Amino acid sequence: MELKDLKIYNSLSGEKVKFIPVQEGFVGLYVCGPTVYSNVHLGNCRSFISFDLVYRYLTYIGYKVRYVRNITDVGHLVDDADDGEDKISKKARLEQLEPMEIVQQYTLDFHKVMDQFNSIPPNIEPTATGHIIEQIEMILTILDNGFAYESNGSVYFDVEKYNETHPYGELSGRKIEDLISNTRDLDGQDEKRAPLDFALWKNASDEHLMKWPSPWGLGFPGWHLECSAMSTKYLGEEFDIHGGGMDLKFPHHECEIAQGTASNGKAPVRYWMHGNMLTLNGKKMSKSTGNSILPEELFSGVNDFMEKPFDPMVVRFFMMQAHYRSTLDFTSDALLAAEKGYDKLAEAIKTSTNLKISKESSLNIQDLVASFYAAMNDDFNAPILVANLFEAVKFINSVKDGSQTVSKEDLELLQTEMNAFVQDVLGLRQGNPSGDDKLSPVMDLVLDLRQEARENKDWTTSDKIRDGLATAGIVVKDSKEGTSWN
Repeated sequence: MELKDLKIYNSLSGEKVKFIPVQEGFVGLYVCGPTVYSNVHLGNCRSFISFDLVYRYLTYIGYKVRYVRNITDVGHLVDDADDGEDKISKKARLEQLEPMEIVQQYTLDFHKVMDQFNSIPPNIEPTATGHIIEQIEMILTILDNGFAYESNGSVYFDVEKYNETHPYGELSGRKIEDLISNTRDLDGQDEKRAPLDFALWKNASDEHLMKWPSPWGLGFPGWHLECSAMSTKYLGEEFDIHGGGMDLKFPHHECEIAQGTASNGKAPVRYWMHGNMLTLNGKKMSKSTGNSILPEELFSGVNDFMEKPFDPMVVRFFMMQAHYRSTLDFTSDALLAAEKGYDKLAEAIKTSTNLKISKESSLNIQDLVASFYAAMNDDFNAPILVANLFEAVKFINSVKDGSQTVSKEDLELLQTEMNAFVQDVLGLRQGNPSGDDKLSPVMDLVLDLRQEARENKDWTTSDKIRDGLATAGIVVKDSKEGTSWN
């Protein structure tokens, strides 16, 4: 497999283009990480899992990758605005805790969930509060270059000045004239020269919990600036891939392009990649409407949307069945189907170790393996890869039943590549995620004991067993046909 075969959909150009890194053989990858003021939600998880796939595949085909994903622990204000309360400070006030206690609590939660999803940690995970000096230095450079101004202890980026020489809005396809006409008046607007200008540094009020000394007085950095400063520090003034959710394209990523260009004189990123959103039962996930589910609720089964608990590997496998740029709808039926599919895939890999060897193969295994690479080289097309892996599953089962044959060399090749693409690329731990193989005999025993209690009219014990299983995420159902569980 040649590295030059990879194509990536670049949000900046709106088309799939050949991937040519800044430095041959090396890739700089930056992904916008979480703002750690609450439990990480599934939408964020999908984005991080998508870029875990990107990182895994780039590494698998031979690139040396530096993967940087930040932690936003200051400066992200409510409603993603330039004025208002910091999301972390707001949560700290509500919980009567120090902001850094909030940061620690939800950073640990984020790491735990991503570990459950078998996502590889980034090579560097910088925090915004750990890079205040770099952010101040970048602001000073932007000021020196004439693209920012100070106002009442705050510093704002001059969008119209920047647009005189660089196209602001190129990533999101917005025209500055439309943006200006659609900008509504905001609190604190009088500090800005123009409504579209955005904060690089904000003057902190006396009651503001998180603030640092700067050339302009006590304050805190703007949310957009943090990623520009940290990506530049660890990946250079120009790097290869910047990823994030589609919701970050404007204004966050648009502002990053402007800041990087204004500071360094050139566009900071070659390839912009954006993942799409999740829906739940056909509707947008939203805490305010109650149509939302946390990863832990999905894993435990304690929620109002799913029939049963789902293993993190089933959820990850389900996410791989939609392209990262496509919307993905979470439903109980879809996850049940994903569970069966992954069990079938895992069983085929296990079966492949006991196949009868023939002199020749009845299928071109080299072409089948090549289809795995072709799928991933086409903008990391995981659903096509999964479909091609199931062609391999079909072949393995056909060899098992004697309708097809496989040679020793071809079988070794197929086993090596299937294991690599399932485990190393898709990031799926081997085994039976449904857990039925080991759990079934245990459940048979438990249900027999419950049935004995029911026959003896020992309803207390019967209910205790049922309720205890429910707490563990196992639902017991009694019907005319008997007792079942899932």
